[in-house]
Amino acid sequence: MSSVIEAPTGARNRWWALGCSDWPSCWSSSTPPSSTSPCPQCRPTSACPTSHGSGPSPRTRWPTAVCCCSAAAWPTGFGRKNTLLIGIACFALASAVGGAATGTGMLIAARAAQGVFAALLAPSTVSLLTLTFTEPRERAKAFGILSAIMTAGGAVGLVLGGVLTEYLDWRWCLFVNLPIAVVAGVAGWFVLPNVPGHHEAKIDWFSGLIGSAGIVSLVYGLSEAASRGWDSLPVLGFLGLAVVLLATFALRQAKVPNPLLPLSVLKDRDRTGAYFSIGAASFGMFGMFLFLTYQLQAIMHYGALATGLAFLPILAGNLLFATQISPRLLPRTGPRPLLVIGLLLLASGLAVLTQLTPDASYAGLILPAEVLLGMGAGLSMPTVMNLATGRIEPRDTGAASAFITTSQQVGASIGTASLNTIAASATASAAGIGATAATVHGYAAAGGWAAGFVAVAAVGVGVLVRRR
Repeated sequence: MSSVIEAPTGARNRWWALGCSDWPSCWSSSTPPSSTSPCPQCRPTSACPTSHGSGPSPRTRWPTAVCCCSAAAWPTGFGRKNTLLIGIACFALASAVGGAATGTGMLIAARAAQGVFAALLAPSTVSLLTLTFTEPRERAKAFGILSAIMTAGGAVGLVLGGVLTEYLDWRWCLFVNLPIAVVAGVAGWFVLPNVPGHHEAKIDWFSGLIGSAGIVSLVYGLSEAASRGWDSLPVLGFLGLAVVLLATFALRQAKVPNPLLPLSVLKDRDRTGAYFSIGAASFGMFGMFLFLTYQLQAIMHYGALATGLAFLPILAGNLLFATQISPRLLPRTGPRPLLVIGLLLLASGLAVLTQLTPDASYAGLILPAEVLLGMGAGLSMPTVMNLATGRIEPRDTGAASAFITTSQQVGASIGTASLNTIAASATASAAGIGATAATVHGYAAAGGWAAGFVAVAAVGVGVLVRRR
């Protein structure tokens, strides 16, 4: 059974649909991270900037990462529009619970619920755009706008979180989602196209369970290596369990009639290269974003609002390249040059951060790094979305779209865990130079490893993705 989109009539309505479908992704990504603003108890300090003393806890990304496995089937089974609206409503409800939290446990549970429902928003959005924009130039432009909006959401979240925290109360970082949800839900109900779901396709919950458990085991094992060491029994046990669970997940996808991740989606070299690209970029960027946040707040003593404003150059570089450069170049050059150059720009920005010191200046070091990171993300992210969802059967668009988010969140989780471990080791080895200097040395060392990984990934993507 093939699904036929009831596309909005006329180009103007398609672009209205783009705005309505992109807004929830921007909104969910704009919710300020707990490490930078909402709860004062969660804010970093120079004495104890992170969970292990040198890096951010990777567990903050678990809910979204693990739920991406099951989220792959929701847009296909329940319909893209329905899934998006459900995600909006439940994300808002989780925000309300978090804003009214009476303790740390309640707040963490609410933030985890936000991650769960955020996992529904991204694949639904990408899937809707894939089926709505079929002309290559329009698709490139639409995905460029989506990439820029998602990045803008993160930047707006940092700035908005700073304003609300400094002038009102951290709870408003969560309560502000409620009126936004009402507007987004009503607009989506009337404007978004109806894409019928495949009701005969049953969600394979067991595959979602073992895939999610495999991701949790992998990230937990990598994060615990920072404190326990690579040769400890718990670390080896969790990493070994992750291998078994993820291998079981892959084998099951080849056998069940309605797999969460049809292996046919991964048989295309270009699509696999796109997933690898976003995973590698997220591996390098997300951990360093949090290290950079701690550098600004705990080392350079920026306030929450100043920290948010300090990240705006990333948004500027991303907006320029995602909306103006990438859509124009993609039809002419094909995806491979844009992915490779984008990853190399990211690697260059991360390499600049290897020069971090306690006395590093914003204008002389951090600003150039941010501009390079924004340019690299703006060049590669729209290309990834376009490449990963091109030339695919309509019923597989949900899985293909969800795996973009899965690759991003898993890459971010593994990257944060791995870079956290690297930073902790580097900090411990430099303990003699003083606590603050040793901590920043750990950040710089993590930046070097991140830059190297992303640069090697750029070479791999150049080999994997075919020339057009």
